[in-house]
Amino acid sequence: MMFESADISMLRLLETFLKSAPQLVLQLSIMVQQNSIEPLQGLSASASLLSLAWMIASYQKVLRDSREDKMPMSYKGAVVQILWHLFTIAARAIAFALFASVFQLYFGIFIVTHWCIMTFWIIQGETDFCMSKWEEIIYNMVVGIIYIFCWFNVKEGRSRYRMCIYYVITLSENAALTVLWFLYYNREAISDFDALILVCVVSSSFALGIFFMFIYYCLLHPNGPMFGSQAGGCIFRPQPAPVPGSPTDAITSPPRSLPRTTGGEREGAPGERDSCVPVFQVRPCAPPAPAARAPRTEGPVIRIDLPRKKYPAWDAHFIDRRLRKTILALEYASPTTPRLQYRTPGAPQEVLEYETTV
Repeated sequence: MMFESADISMLRLLETFLKSAPQLVLQLSIMVQQNSIEPLQGLSASASLLSLAWMIASYQKVLRDSREDKMPMSYKGAVVQILWHLFTIAARAIAFALFASVFQLYFGIFIVTHWCIMTFWIIQGETDFCMSKWEEIIYNMVVGIIYIFCWFNVKEGRSRYRMCIYYVITLSENAALTVLWFLYYNREAISDFDALILVCVVSSSFALGIFFMFIYYCLLHPNGPMFGSQAGGCIFRPQPAPVPGSPTDAITSPPRSLPRTTGGEREGAPGERDSCVPVFQVRPCAPPAPAARAPRTEGPVIRIDLPRKKYPAWDAHFIDRRLRKTILALEYASPTTPRLQYRTPGAPQEVLEYETTV
């Protein structure tokens, strides 16, 4: 259920940016051209802006809750992340609306150019969200639309350099669009004082968004606050080296067989097999010393035409559920424990340090 909730949140995120983000820019541009704000217009624009920030924070929280290798995000961190994206997207949308109110054609050229550059940047990052190459490219093209408005991490691992580069580009674009509008706006419809207020709103909104971003990473990040007892810095905190014998190091140990499910575990409650308990768990034991032994030939073998722990995150929970059901069916039909084999550059190797939780 948690994995499905994360998938649904991802789809809602894409839908929100494909629908609410263009509508927000259009509404703000009409307000600037008319130099007036209708109550219904203001309410609709505020709802669109809030939905964009809400969906990004919601997806990040649900994604962390659904993964055991990630620390869960607190509600304080989610609120601060909403404020972070709320102000940065607001500054971006207002800058777009100001520029589009004067340069409609050039605004379209700018959006298409920025989208192409961001899409190419995402493709160069080699994301692994989909199964096939073309599905991955289409996914990257859709994520490129999100990158028009705000930062969205789609690559596992450290993202501080990529995020810094993105916000430097965004700051320069916002400044250029706002300055061009300020030089060529219609002074008969908008007074100089109102124009100066709009420029201040764009700059202060972006500054507030960056401020809340530092608050999130320095104080409320799930990996630990900056001023905590185990803190080592803000977003530039160095990662500790893995300790030999730790669970992450044990994954690279020699292969072991899957333990057989006991009868008491089989005869559990009817709904236990489809529960949201993790399918596989890493044993925290020390890696065994490599010893020469004859490979097991008896018993059923489940062969997976993918490298171990390298299949896309989108299909990870689907594959794990299918593995769980297959293991149960083979244990009922065979007197021996089934084994798993993944695709490797050399000979197939049996899965290591994993056990079923059924």
